[in-house]
Amino acid sequence: MMSETIFSKIINHELPADLVYEDDAIIAFRDINPQAPVHVLIVPKVAIATVNDIKPEQAELIGKMVLTAQQIAADEGIAEDGYRLVINCNRHGCQEVFHLHMHLVGGRQLRGISAG
Repeated sequence: MMSETIFSKIINHELPADLVYEDDAIIAFRDINPQAPVHVLIVPKVAIATVNDIKPEQAELIGKMVLTAQQIAADEGIAEDGYRLVINCNRHGCQEVFHLHMHLVGGRQLRGISAG
């Protein structure tokens, strides 16, 4: 079993968050340290620590995360100009909260991805 994280507390409404979307499987909220004008975290409600822990039967959930990102980008008015979706994995991938989540980042011209 995964240990409790700040995200599980948000999922359980034990901590406040600026929610932009919620259904029975996913919650999405604005990042408290945004890296762009639009920076939303899309989080499955089921406890999955990292990308490495996704099970084949959870593929539909991961697809739903992407479709949720697509809808949020449209709602935020950034879909046409573009945005980035990022999932960090483990320490070298800069994952800080060990509850799977996807960053939706946009609202300005983003820099290219570098290895550092």
